Amino acid sequence: MFETLSKAPGDKILALMGEYAADPRPTKIDLGVGVYKDEKGTTPIMSAVRKAEERILAAEKTKSYLGIAGNKGFGSAVLDLTLGDSVDRSRVRIAQAPGGTGSLWVLMQLINRARPGTTVWVSDPTWPNHNPIAENSGLAVATYPYFDPETRGVRFTEMLAALDQLGKDDVVLLHGCCHNPTGANLSAEQWDQVAASLARTGALPFIDLAYLGFGDGLEADAYGTRKVVSSVPEALVAFSGSKNFGLYRERIGAAILIARDAEQADITQSQLLNIIRGAYSQPPDHGAEIIRTILEDADLRTEWEAELNQMRTRMVHLREKLAETIRQRSNSEDFDFIADHRGMFSLLGLDSATVEHLKAANGVYMVGDSRINVAGIPEERVGDLADALLAANK
Repeated sequence: MFETLSKAPGDKILALMGEYAADPRPTKIDLGVGVYKDEKGTTPIMSAVRKAEERILAAEKTKSYLGIAGNKGFGSAVLDLTLGDSVDRSRVRIAQAPGGTGSLWVLMQLINRARPGTTVWVSDPTWPNHNPIAENSGLAVATYPYFDPETRGVRFTEMLAALDQLGKDDVVLLHGCCHNPTGANLSAEQWDQVAASLARTGALPFIDLAYLGFGDGLEADAYGTRKVVSSVPEALVAFSGSKNFGLYRERIGAAILIARDAEQADITQSQLLNIIRGAYSQPPDHGAEIIRTILEDADLRTEWEAELNQMRTRMVHLREKLAETIRQRSNSEDFDFIADHRGMFSLLGLDSATVEHLKAANGVYMVGDSRINVAGIPEERVGDLADALLAANK
């Protein structure tokens, strides 16, 4: 049986993690792995999360199944958090899924079940896992213009022109906020234009909302998602609780669908649940119950929002400090874009040879396309990183 197989290509980010771990240099800097890190270089358990877990363990009376759609209280709380009152809830359905990745997968399976072989349009560039999830779901993948390597901003005119050419048989995958890998994001006014384009063409918006609260705050980060879903008859949203609740290993996400009416929502939800049943049957509860507990308790929610805001402002501070340090040492504005980007990531626009040089000469580890995790920058090493980037970029 298995002699027919050849070795699958390794994951480049996991390989980078291995290289970093094996590097004996005490001065090495890990900017590759996409997890939030605090000033000590660790991925902390949020205080609200720990308190919620203590309550759950004290009150839990059963380990019985949740049901295919998952934790209902979690689902309701996530809809409040993500969609607010932007759309009539009678048209909305939600199912818990294993992480943002699982949410993307079940929704792409749903798309292929509805229209086999549909083309999903993704930004150029996009999160590397978007393509294989779509392709493994039987979908075709195409790209629309997004990142400008010269300005390190969004090629919005070209992006909008491409979206305007799509039709009702197309799916447009959008990053709800904190674009991964670039860090370059749409303004509220640009989101308005994207929503209007989708309403005109009938293309189905599919929003990957993985970093809510990591950009400009919860409400600001939700603007694009809410604007789009309120402007079109149908939409899909994949939510992740990994980053904003620090629940990476709990693998907690949600697949959200917005249909034309309640009847169509029920029919579509039945297919979504059928897909889940045939894949992992039912989701685990722990991460979902943590989020439900926090969002339904006023004190815990306040504590969580305060800590989330601290994480967000720390990343903004690191961005501004790195950009300012480079400007002071080079008298150049070439890296000012780092301060303008939002979220954990920025795409520096360096070629692969420069990325390899930074790793070999300076112990600065980043993904091969020059994506850096801003949260991984040790504040006391900002000057060293600035010097390394300037030397490599000559």
